[in-house]
Amino acid sequence: MAGLETLPPEVASTIIDPRAHADPIRLHEAYRWLRANNPLGRAELDGVDPFWVVTKHADILAISRDNALYRSGDLPTVFTTREADQKVRQLTGGSPHLVRSLVQMDEPDHMKYRALTQAWFMPSNLKRVEDRIRVIARSFVEKLYDLGGACDFVADVALHYPLRVIMEILGVPETDEPRMLQLTQELFGSTDPDLKRTGADAGPMDTDAAIANLQAVIADFFGYFNAITLDRQANPRGDVASVIANGTIDGAPISPFEAMSYYIIVATAGHDTTSSSTAGALWALCDNPKELAKVKADPRLVSGLVEESIRWTTPVRHFMRSTTADVRVRDRDIAKGEWLMLCYPSGNRDEEVFEDPFAFRVDREPNRHLAFGYGAHLCLGQNLARMEMRILWEELLPRLQTVELAGEPRLSEAAFVNGPKALPIRYALV
Repeated sequence: MAGLETLPPEVASTIIDPRAHADPIRLHEAYRWLRANNPLGRAELDGVDPFWVVTKHADILAISRDNALYRSGDLPTVFTTREADQKVRQLTGGSPHLVRSLVQMDEPDHMKYRALTQAWFMPSNLKRVEDRIRVIARSFVEKLYDLGGACDFVADVALHYPLRVIMEILGVPETDEPRMLQLTQELFGSTDPDLKRTGADAGPMDTDAAIANLQAVIADFFGYFNAITLDRQANPRGDVASVIANGTIDGAPISPFEAMSYYIIVATAGHDTTSSSTAGALWALCDNPKELAKVKADPRLVSGLVEESIRWTTPVRHFMRSTTADVRVRDRDIAKGEWLMLCYPSGNRDEEVFEDPFAFRVDREPNRHLAFGYGAHLCLGQNLARMEMRILWEELLPRLQTVELAGEPRLSEAAFVNGPKALPIRYALV
């Protein structure tokens, strides 16, 4: 198929290139062009099944709320090449997924599995752990004092603070946190030369080595959490691991594969995206000292800082959906069984929704960002993420006298989950 709906190859290639996601100017130029010229275009690239690129806020919302028409699990939920998809299906006996977590599920399974842990992440339950989160946040503020006025905020604070919180909730001992962090980075950073598993040959497009790398990382996760499962089945505790290990669906225990997949989504997404938004916030405040002064002068703006940093960073770059029937969106006829990419960073810069969308504003109101998704697949941990960030800024900002960049920040080369991987800063605390 060719014609007005087909995207220029250079634009389509940009939005799937991990290196472009480490270059926000290049990436957002592509998204801006798409919103203005072809907001729902079709990408047709060599080695890739055709897919529709959804860049407008309103379209992303509409597709996200209709989970019967736009499903998550029938085709790959994350962008991949045709060759990689075929290899995964060979390995799994036909499934396009190496794991089957909430992200890959549709109804009726999705809500049944979500209900297992949903109560844990509701605001009423999170109040029970707020004091403990504040203790953890204060420990990282104290660490900044110990570091003496200079650090890499990603490596020293942003990576470890949300990790400590979610591992306590999940039930992973603190001594195992480095292992969980490494596996998370290898899973989400498999295309980044600094984060991928040592020796893994993964470039911008998936290869045999990339699939083998992901298999190995997943196998390590499975091995670790299998031991957790056996322990919690014998000795249940008041943690999320015990809920998963002893969970039942329709009266039967959940399968080991789906239990392991559940652990992975909690143990990775439960901290990585929060780490990215936390680091993204401080990066933006360094670039916008007037916004820093504004939120320091009025602590009521901390919640606005949290929301704007989530919009600004948008760690989850996309999810894929596929149609269950022919449908017309805007002026495009999309056939049953076609693939769509929901481009969240583009939706979060949509000029029709956000005034001056390329400005970082701690007092932006309203802030209808899409970074947590929408509809049935709205992020399970959104309330925890907001609480963690709010508490950290409540503890840090009153003590933060000055902060500035002390080197070049760097983003990860990843087109699925992305965020700062280095943020050198100089600062003064009072």
